[in-house]
Amino acid sequence: MAGCDSCSSDKIEAATKQQKRALILVLLINAVMFVVEFIAGMLSHSTALMADSLDMLADALVYALGLFALGRATHWKSRAALTSGIFQMILGLGILIQPIYLLSTNNIPDAFNMGVFGVLALIANSISFFLLMAYRDGDINMRATWVCTRNDMINNVGVLIAAGLVYWFSSPLPDIIIGLIIAIIVMHSAWGVIREAKSTLNIDLE
Repeated sequence: MAGCDSCSSDKIEAATKQQKRALILVLLINAVMFVVEFIAGMLSHSTALMADSLDMLADALVYALGLFALGRATHWKSRAALTSGIFQMILGLGILIQPIYLLSTNNIPDAFNMGVFGVLALIANSISFFLLMAYRDGDINMRATWVCTRNDMINNVGVLIAAGLVYWFSSPLPDIIIGLIIAIIVMHSAWGVIREAKSTLNIDLE
C-alpha cells in the first residue's frame, strides 16, 4: 500500500509540475502580448485591439492566480477562479468606455496595424490554447485558464474581421461594434467562471 501511495504521490507531483510549466509559459505570452497589443491599439485608435489587449491582461491575472492555487486545496482553487472571474468582469465593463471616446473623435482605426497585431495575437493565443488543452476537463482552476484562452482566440478572429471591415468601409463603426462584442464575450465568460466558483465554494463550505 505504501508503494502505491508513493507512486500516486509522484504522479500528482509530476502533473503539478507540468501544469506549472504550462501556466508560466502562457502567463509570459499573455503579459508580453498585452503590452504589445495595448500600445498598438492606442496608436491605431482601435477599440477591438484595446479590448483584446485588456483581455490578455485579464488572462495573465487568471494564469497568475492559477499558479498561486496550483497544488492547494479545492477551496483555494475556487477562490482563485472567483477572483479571476471578477477581474475579467471589471475589465469587460472597462472596455465599454473606449467606444464612447472613439465615437467623439471619429478617428478611423489603422486597419493594417489591426490586421498585423491581430494575427500576432492569434498566433500567441493558439500556442497558449494547445499548451492548456490537456487541462480543459481538469479542476475549476485549470478549466478557467483554458476557457479564457479559447475565448481569446475567438476575440482575435473578431479583431481580424474588424480590420477587414474598417478597410472596406473606411469607417470606425465595425471596429467599435466588434470591440463591444469582445467585451460581452469577456463578461459572459467571466460570469460563468464566477457562478461555477461560487457553487464550488458553497459545496466546500457545507
